[in-house]
Amino acid sequence: MEGYLLLEDGSLFRGRGFGFHGTVLGEAVFQTAMVGYQEILTDPSYAGQLVVMTYPHMGNYGVNPEDVESRQPHLRGFLVREVSVLPSNWRARGTLDSYLKEHGVVGLKEVDTRALTRHLRSRGALKALLTNEPLDAHLAREKLDRFPGIDNQDLTSEVSCRKAYAFRHEPGQEPPHFKETLAPGRVASGRLHVVAVDFGLKENILRNLLLRGCEVTVIPAYSAVRDLVALGPDGVFLGNGPGNPEMARGALPLVRYAAEHYPTFGICFGHQLLALAFGGQTYKLPFGHRGANHPVMCLPKQRVEVTSQNHGFAVDEGSLPEVFEVTHRSLNDGTVEGMRHRELNVFSVQYHPEASPGPHDSLYLFDEFIRRMEER
Repeated sequence: MEGYLLLEDGSLFRGRGFGFHGTVLGEAVFQTAMVGYQEILTDPSYAGQLVVMTYPHMGNYGVNPEDVESRQPHLRGFLVREVSVLPSNWRARGTLDSYLKEHGVVGLKEVDTRALTRHLRSRGALKALLTNEPLDAHLAREKLDRFPGIDNQDLTSEVSCRKAYAFRHEPGQEPPHFKETLAPGRVASGRLHVVAVDFGLKENILRNLLLRGCEVTVIPAYSAVRDLVALGPDGVFLGNGPGNPEMARGALPLVRYAAEHYPTFGICFGHQLLALAFGGQTYKLPFGHRGANHPVMCLPKQRVEVTSQNHGFAVDEGSLPEVFEVTHRSLNDGTVEGMRHRELNVFSVQYHPEASPGPHDSLYLFDEFIRRMEER
């Protein structure tokens, strides 16, 4: 079945359908990671997006139940150059095609992803319609013209948990080689209770906290301050999530209270909400940062870290109050990649130290969080 991607500027990119057959609307973005497509599919930060993979070959190692970051895919569409029909991996339990079918994700293969990526790089992330079923071009244009985009949607409400829960692994149920791969530099001397606020959390973040001896309770994004206080945390973690942080201002009272009363660590969306909670501002990047090899300078250590990133918005450095110090900066475009409060026990980064997929240069940040909680 033939299909196509129609962009808001009128550009059309053709391909052949795979996965679930249907028509979806979303924001077209590109992701440059060579591997880790299953983690990308199940990362809630991609809610509302049509993801173009720049690496030409996807699906060669299949899918499995362990390499997921949430219970289901959250993106709306997946575009690739070539899909492997015969995966080769002893852990594989199915094909990429069957996984997309099972979870209702519309796919398009045999796309000129090089040309499409160049277009998105020059024009920026665009509203788009993706279809792999018969759809008249005029009707497609009408549907796309009526689509308001995702920047004014509260995507946090779509992906956040509905009620609090304890995150844990039963003995022996951790993903294979997890402890060996992510060996911690610091393990809590006593049991520390971390409350993680779910704006669209990746599970590998929570696994890193478990690995360091923490007890983890996950709470919904729009929880009341009294609910946080009742849990009696030793520290608060503000997680990643999709979309425009301005649309999640309902969470700012919780974020501000946490930062003023507990050691607080923010990643990605949580980093942006921290800035907003203290009077800063955020802005949309032209085409975002999505990939597994983004270089970042850690300013206090004068050390370059290769990082995994997935965000379309950034913190406006000029809007930050003086009590915040910028600690990390992108070496690609100079944007703020990390900050810390000069008076409160608060720090955050824009990128993903837990990776999945990506390098582990920044795992020390979880150890730093443990240290801050122990020294509180």
